Amino acid sequence: MEIFWTGLQAMRLKDPKLMGSSSLWMFPIYGCAAFLFPVMRLLQKMCIWKRGLVYMSCIYAGEFLSGSLLRSRGLCPWDYSHSPLHYQGLVRLDFAPLWFAAGLLFERVLLPSAPTSEHIK
Repeated sequence: MEIFWTGLQAMRLKDPKLMGSSSLWMFPIYGCAAFLFPVMRLLQKMCIWKRGLVYMSCIYAGEFLSGSLLRSRGLCPWDYSHSPLHYQGLVRLDFAPLWFAAGLLFERVLLPSAPTSEHIK
């Protein structure tokens, strides 16, 4: 997911190689999305907006906590300080719609029988 995203950034910068990149530290961080599984099961009957907000909040918390831990050891592969909507350089508030959608995407992967559009209220 991150390599795709950074490849899109290369497209925006008109780099024809469309090179995407990531850090090996990101594999366990993204792997922590599996911890959302019990939360997803509890939220199955909620409307999509509530589920998306919960997932987004969990992703922000995971990003901030993992980033804080990595930064304390000089290993954090991201720094959002250049963004006007950052918090401590570790999270970007303008990514909220992306994290909302990512949480719902994780739900589709982890819970194949997750609620569909008929649960939008």
